[in-house]
Amino acid sequence: MSNKLHIVSLGCTKNLVDTEVMMGKLQNFELTDNNEEADVIIVNTCGFIDAAKEESLNTVLSLHDARKEDSVLVMAGCLSERYQDELMEQIPEVDIFTGVGDYDKIDELLVEKKSRFSDEVFLIDGAERVVTGSSYHAYIKLSEGCNQTCSFCAIPSFKGKLHSRDLDSIAKEVEGLVEKGYWDFSFVSQDSSSYLRDQNVKDGLSLLMQRIELIEGVKSARILYLYPSTTSMKLLQNIGKSKIFHNYFDMPIQHINDDMLRIMKRGFGKEKTLELLNYMRSLPNSFVRTSFIVGHPKETQEMFEEMCEFAANFGFDRINVFSYSDEETTSAYEMEDKISDEIKSERAQILGDIAAECTKISLQKEVGKTRQIVIDGESQEHEYLLSARELIWAPEIDGEIYVNDRTLDEDLEFGKIYQAKITELVGDILTATVDNAEKQD
Repeated sequence: MSNKLHIVSLGCTKNLVDTEVMMGKLQNFELTDNNEEADVIIVNTCGFIDAAKEESLNTVLSLHDARKEDSVLVMAGCLSERYQDELMEQIPEVDIFTGVGDYDKIDELLVEKKSRFSDEVFLIDGAERVVTGSSYHAYIKLSEGCNQTCSFCAIPSFKGKLHSRDLDSIAKEVEGLVEKGYWDFSFVSQDSSSYLRDQNVKDGLSLLMQRIELIEGVKSARILYLYPSTTSMKLLQNIGKSKIFHNYFDMPIQHINDDMLRIMKRGFGKEKTLELLNYMRSLPNSFVRTSFIVGHPKETQEMFEEMCEFAANFGFDRINVFSYSDEETTSAYEMEDKISDEIKSERAQILGDIAAECTKISLQKEVGKTRQIVIDGESQEHEYLLSARELIWAPEIDGEIYVNDRTLDEDLEFGKIYQAKITELVGDILTATVDNAEKQD
């Protein structure tokens, strides 16, 4: 088999980790950005909501249209897993279909040139990855599946119940990445605050934090995707005490109206959700990110307005806004009182504008402060500007900082931490200056 590989990872960072596992199994291939010259093309798809499904299908079909003769097109991941029978029948353009359980067997599938859908959950354990996008940061997946029964979410229907990785497995992976020069880690899963609950461990994340803090060379870490009803006050307190884990809180609450939270089957109502959020916000230098869903069945105008008022006034640093997607296999799919697409679009626009204003306010508060930043590389804006981010921020999603290094005696190093003064907000981009000798070891 010829050995040029073009690979596309769609959807979330959890998908990215799985894509990196496939790349680890195919290191004998030469990666190419030109899909037209690739001998093997792999698309790791997302099947979460309609927009993601459409993007996945369009990507697969457009790559097929441009690929060279005798190349192999592979459709992997969540969408393939969720609709395996329908897709295998309706998309003959794809040569190999595989789901979410065989990422570490992609080399075997290519040799056999046949589709496979494993019944077992893939948990990475021991699989080598090729980390992409950074020389110092890596995502670490904690688990697969989810035990929650949110009314709008289809993920448990095709990824199954929660399956946590062993603590030793995660620690070994982090240790191996540290040996390769990685020092900043984001821990991810569908419901990170439920980590190890399937093994009858109630506060698994606190145990994880203790273990990771013992690994020499880990300088920075954050946890993504906390779930309200499985996030304890003890966990938040432990994050606040940590010398390694930032006071970074990514908790998608989805709504704030009590009745809607009950309809969404979120486990917590408004009062307890507020208790957690207020504690997060009270911690020093905390960063709070959330997401909301607009247009869920039975959402009244009054419910929506309550959510907008809360979003505008709480003080979130970042907000993601999603329009409800009607997904089969979910309880909301069977509900009456569906919201029209027109109203969903209007509500998404209104809340999206509030989210943008919240981001602007959060960024403006940074001006004049001295922060730890990490240099990622050259910016696309100007040859004299470098692209950086605040160390607490999650890569790629929380923003970018421009740094001019032409005022320094020596060039700033990529992937290194510096003390910097935030000087200005230009549009939605912060600028910063770094003094000489402010590099952090």
